[in-house]
Amino acid sequence: QEQLVESGGGLVQPGGSLRLSCSASGFVFDVYDMRWYRQAPGKERELVASIGTHGNATNYADSVKGRFTISRDNAKKTVTLQMNSLKSEDTAGYYCTGRHFVRFELEYWGRGTQVTVSS
Repeated sequence: QEQLVESGGGLVQPGGSLRLSCSASGFVFDVYDMRWYRQAPGKERELVASIGTHGNATNYADSVKGRFTISRDNAKKTVTLQMNSLKSEDTAGYYCTGRHFVRFELEYWGRGTQVTVSS
């Protein structure tokens, strides 16, 4: 069964860092583009970062450029979001997703991990 499991969320002070991880199973990981989305209460879902199948194409939301870094390890079937210089507005549920690089109808979502940035 296809599964994505996020970890690494928590409470951090403004200016701090967190590292989110997403572990995949049940599908051929290295033919899936991977993304991190986030959603805060009362706000629309936002695409935070994406990475291509070989890790050589990354994109970021303007709101996180220069602070967040997405990476993947195809051998370990994991995707990571390193978040630095966190701000209160980064507080949200963060979700890992995988979408087949050609067959876009094949898309999987994790259950999410909460990130709270507060003093």
